Amino acid sequence: MNSQRKDRIDLAGATWLVTFALIMGVNQVLVKLVNAGLAPVFQAGLRSACALAPVLIYAIYTKRKLSISDGSLVPGLFCGALFAAEFMLTFSAFEYTSVARATMLFYTMPFWLACAAHFMIPGERMTLPRVTGLMMAVAGVGWSLLRNDHPATEYALVGDLMCLVAAFCWAGIALLARTTALSRSSPEMQLVYQLAVSGAIMLPLAPVFGDLVRDFTPQIGLLFAFQVLVVVSFGFLMWFRVLSVYPASDMASFGFLTPLFGVMFGWLILGETITLEFIGALALVCFGIVLVNRKKKPESRQPA
Repeated sequence: MNSQRKDRIDLAGATWLVTFALIMGVNQVLVKLVNAGLAPVFQAGLRSACALAPVLIYAIYTKRKLSISDGSLVPGLFCGALFAAEFMLTFSAFEYTSVARATMLFYTMPFWLACAAHFMIPGERMTLPRVTGLMMAVAGVGWSLLRNDHPATEYALVGDLMCLVAAFCWAGIALLARTTALSRSSPEMQLVYQLAVSGAIMLPLAPVFGDLVRDFTPQIGLLFAFQVLVVVSFGFLMWFRVLSVYPASDMASFGFLTPLFGVMFGWLILGETITLEFIGALALVCFGIVLVNRKKKPESRQPA
């Protein structure tokens, strides 16, 4: 990918962003499948620990700044703790609810971030289109929580709520990255904080939740390796690379593709039931994502 900064999303950028959304969408199915062989919290912690090495190798090879002496250590530790909570909740939620519902609810993060940013980040005020998008999203979430004709388990609502709380944790990570000294860290260092701290938290906690290994097979091992190498290492680093080239405000609109892909793969691979009511709720959430991330283009020249 050309590292020259660009002012709009071109074909190459769109291709990378759609690929990233596709990877993140199929990842939800992979997590549920690997849960059959590895306990959720252990899977999440092991994934963080295993992905740390390739991320460090990449950062060192590309001479990215990796430092804890820039004032980012404390917010970095908090960020890692939120990352641990986010994935403990998300991976465990797949024990109770479907991939389709978990993906939709987890990717409501932009709405909660937009609400918090309105009060905490200058220049991130809520506009009428963004408020409209937020209301659509809340309506979609409420609709999906109140109407679940085909629950995956009798505790499906518990799994749904766990995904919502995980979305709040994800929004907290984004706020820390924007409003604290963590913003001075390179994206790679931010990911190192998240992986190192979350792995250190989740692996010791994993035995508390029961047996670490379930029915582990070579196939599950391959799926887990795909998560480590493709989803976390390649996927996250690809996102940071695209973020360094293209405008973040334009990239955000591609976020609505991930819940769509997650629902699609849940249906194709796991045979999950998709009702018309759920499609309606998903449509509200996706349109809400687009509106919340839509920002007015500046009329004057961009500041240097």
